[in-house]
Amino acid sequence: MADLPLRPGLEGEQPYGAPQLDVPVLLNVNENPYPPSDRVLDQIATAAAEAASGMNRYPDREATALRERLAAYLGHDLTRDQIWAANGSNEVMTHLLQAFGGPGRTMLSFTPTYSMYPEYARNTFTDYLTAPRADDFTLDPERAVAAVEQHRPDVVVITTPNNPTGTATPLATIEAVLAVAPGMVVVDEAYQEFVRPGTPTALELLPEHPRLVVSRTMSKAFAFAGGRLGYLAAAPAVVDACRIVRLPYHLSAVTQAVASVALDNAAEMMAHVAALRAGRDELVDWLTGQGLEVAPSDANFVLFGRFADRHAVWQGLLDDGVLIRETGPAGMLRVSIGTPEEIDAFKESLTGQLKKGVR
Repeated sequence: MADLPLRPGLEGEQPYGAPQLDVPVLLNVNENPYPPSDRVLDQIATAAAEAASGMNRYPDREATALRERLAAYLGHDLTRDQIWAANGSNEVMTHLLQAFGGPGRTMLSFTPTYSMYPEYARNTFTDYLTAPRADDFTLDPERAVAAVEQHRPDVVVITTPNNPTGTATPLATIEAVLAVAPGMVVVDEAYQEFVRPGTPTALELLPEHPRLVVSRTMSKAFAFAGGRLGYLAAAPAVVDACRIVRLPYHLSAVTQAVASVALDNAAEMMAHVAALRAGRDELVDWLTGQGLEVAPSDANFVLFGRFADRHAVWQGLLDDGVLIRETGPAGMLRVSIGTPEEIDAFKESLTGQLKKGVR
C-alpha cells in the first residue's frame, strides 16, 4: 500500500485479528465452546426467516425491542432508554469515542489490557494514554486515581475482568476514579458473567454517576460470538450521544431478531457458564501445579507463563493441533476455557513440552 494516499497514522499498520486456523482445538479467542441447542437453533432460524421476509424494508434503527430485552436481562431497574446496542462491543466503544473522544481529546486505559483499545483511539483520532497495573495485574484506587489526576483524560476505560489477565477490579477503585475523572468512565464488563461469586458489577453504580458507562457483549457467555451483538448501559443522555454518531440502520433486522431469540433463551444459552467457570478454576490450579506463573482469573480464560520463548511454546501447542493466544505481557500466553476434552488436549500437549524442558 506504499503508493496509496493513506491518511497519516496508518502507514505500516496491520489489521487486528487473532489467527483463524483450522485445527482440532481452538482455545485462542475466548469463545464459549458450546453451540446453541437444536431447540434454540430452530427458533433462531424461524426468527431469521421472518426478518428476511421484510428484507426490502430498513430495520428498526432504534432496535427498540432488542434494547427492551437487554434492559430486562441486566435488571437493576434499567430501561431501554439506558441501553445502546451495536455490532459487537467493538462498535459500542467506537460510538463512545466518536461521541466523547476525537481530535484533541484523550483516552486512558490501564495496561496490560485489551489490545484493541489503541486501535479504537487511532480510528477516532483520540490520543491514547496508558498507566501500568500492579505487578499482579490488579488495579487499586491509589494507582488509578494518580493516573487520572496526572493525565486528566476525556475517557477512562477500566476493563474488568481484564483481558488478557482475567483480573477483576473492585468497585472501590471504580468509585475512586469516578470521583476524580473529568470526563467519561467506561467499565468494560465483557466477561462479567464468568466472575467468581460475590464479585460485583459496575451496574450498581449507574444511578449515582451520569458519566459512567458499563459495556457488555453477547459474544462470550451467551455463545453468540457469530451474532455480533454488544451493548452498553448508561444514562439516557449517553445513549442519545451514541445515536448521533451511529451510522443509519447500523443493526440489521436479522441481527436484532436472532439476538432477541438468544435473550429470550438466556438461561439456556448460558447454561454452560458455571461449568466453564469451574473448568477455569481447575485449570488455574493445574497450571500452578506445573510450576508456572498464573494470573487469578474471573474470566473464561487464563494467562500463564512465564516462558523464555513463549512463541516456541505456542508453536509446539499448535503443532499438536491446539491453538491458544500469544498475547499479553512478555513471556505469557493466554488459553481460553474449552470443553473438558479440549482442555485435556491442551494439558497433554503442554505437559509434553514441559517434559522437554521448554520454559
